[in-house]
Amino acid sequence: MKKKLKNILIVFTGGTFSMKIDKRTGGVVPKYSGEQLVNKIPEVKKIAKINCYDFGRYPGPHMTPKIMIDLSKQIKRRLEEKKYDGIVLTHGTDTLEETAYLLDLTIKTETPIVFTGSVKNSSESDWDGPKNLLDSIHVCLNENSKRMGVLVSMHGEVNAASEVTKIFSSEFETFQSLDFGSLGFVQNGKVVYNRLPRHLEIIDTEKVNSNVDLITVYAGMDEKFFKFSADSGVEGLVVEALGIGNVPPKTFDGIKYVLKKGIPVVLVSRCPAGETAYIYSYPGAGKHLHKLGVIFTDYLNGQKARIKLMLALSVTKDRKLLKNLFKGKVEEI
Repeated sequence: MKKKLKNILIVFTGGTFSMKIDKRTGGVVPKYSGEQLVNKIPEVKKIAKINCYDFGRYPGPHMTPKIMIDLSKQIKRRLEEKKYDGIVLTHGTDTLEETAYLLDLTIKTETPIVFTGSVKNSSESDWDGPKNLLDSIHVCLNENSKRMGVLVSMHGEVNAASEVTKIFSSEFETFQSLDFGSLGFVQNGKVVYNRLPRHLEIIDTEKVNSNVDLITVYAGMDEKFFKFSADSGVEGLVVEALGIGNVPPKTFDGIKYVLKKGIPVVLVSRCPAGETAYIYSYPGAGKHLHKLGVIFTDYLNGQKARIKLMLALSVTKDRKLLKNLFKGKVEEI
């Protein structure tokens, strides 16, 4: 008896996955619709009943918080239809982790949601799009993928959207979870999980406050960028600090200026892995920042912390709640 295929929705948002070389310009540009891409990868129809939805043809750098929250709304509506056993989203790799994390924070479901993309475009002989798409469908079909939050499947690995980041500009293994490692892997259609995501949380909102800046600290930095940000009317600020959470003395003055205007400041490390902590007490160090009211984070990079703060500020401005949210002490607001 022929096995009934499960329903998978593939949401195409653009990215290199949908691109090819334009003969006129010699550069890579968006080209294909979802249906055209599925027709180029006929194997996908052998493992699932495929439904296509063209959300857009956005290059990764063209994604914005507004587009991301609109995508979240669209996915929620399709989940409410209860027609799909899993949802795969193709996305440009440059901002994939941010969009995936926004959906992870705003969508509460047991249905598997998996992001994928490609490093190479369809004009290249080593185009990785087809395998990544097939792997992602296999992840959706696996029962163990339920209640895992939003996942990212690239280069045979499965990572949590809350943990993964892009670490190479153009290598196949570009997405990695530096702090905790991948959740599992896909091999010849078989999905193997080694662990669960470390932490899942929900910010129940369909709004996003994109008026949040991100500033990276460097040696000898002064207060000018912080003053500019605060004076421009920003409503939240994420600071990528040095090491475990320290800044130069004049940078400290800039952060103090921002806080005096009532603007919440979230601190992450500019290091690619590790959390922040307030253990040093020299001028500009973590203990003084914490005493000022700076919010220290629990294993987040700058771009993810900004996504989280933008969503949180659309729900609350309560400083204590924000602090607990960023320390992982709140599962849902």
